[in-house]
Amino acid sequence: MDAPQLAAFVAVVDIGSFTRAAARLKVSQPTVTTRVQALEQSVGATLLERLPRGIRLTPAGEELLPYAREIIALTERAREAVSSGGQPHGRVEVGTVESLTNYRLLPLIEYLYLRYPKVQVSMRSSACGETIAKVREGRLDCAFFVDSTGGREDLDTRVLCPEPLVLVGGPGSQLTGRATVSDGDLLHATLIRADNGANYHTRFERIIGLDVVEERPRILELDSIAAAKQSVANGLGVALLPTIAVRRELATGELCRVNWKPPFEVYTQVAWRRTGRSAAVRALVDAATQVIEEQSSVA
Repeated sequence: MDAPQLAAFVAVVDIGSFTRAAARLKVSQPTVTTRVQALEQSVGATLLERLPRGIRLTPAGEELLPYAREIIALTERAREAVSSGGQPHGRVEVGTVESLTNYRLLPLIEYLYLRYPKVQVSMRSSACGETIAKVREGRLDCAFFVDSTGGREDLDTRVLCPEPLVLVGGPGSQLTGRATVSDGDLLHATLIRADNGANYHTRFERIIGLDVVEERPRILELDSIAAAKQSVANGLGVALLPTIAVRRELATGELCRVNWKPPFEVYTQVAWRRTGRSAAVRALVDAATQVIEEQSSVA
């Protein structure tokens, strides 16, 4: 097998079409077909099933896919390393969640832009579980996320800082005016989620007993921190958010603390694959460590 064969295979899987894969690779469709067939002959197994409406991976194809992505990435990194004299360079695909992009990582992007002009960073926000899975698959180079600490199979992780959470409500909310708020009180409140897919939402809802009640309260799932904060300020419900994301609104009184503290701790972390980490990814992780440490020291 060789890199062009693996690239053709991965392109067909990602796009779901030999014709569109050929357009991405800037070769003819027969060339893509030939390369995939040669790869199948090389490994001695059928990798793709041709269907009327696309393709489907065979079990052998599913086994090969993560290795194919890794080999392609390593080949590209080796080529770039030779041509760049060992300096951090190239494109880094980063997964993150919106609260970190907006309130933790913008200074990191500026730092990388000024310090490493040959490094291009692409950040994509999605749920924590999705970003971690994409790192494992080789579709992302690393991922920033908020979660409890613990080992993650096949990945290296670095804890960057504690990420305190706060439950907030609007100025007129009955919950924000109470001296004490119980888990049971929260079962009758509308819950507003941002950072959908964050594990701390699941833990919060399990702690207050949301998974066992017969009649669940309303839950509004919003795709932006700003929308969640505005909804809370307007009195639609309460939201559990990273404190850093609501610091300004708490100071101005636009949002108010609910006197309930989560009985667990979460941390901002970064994860990457244990093999094939490029100089650009190393530079990004080290820069994130420095930038977030400086943020925490002045908070």
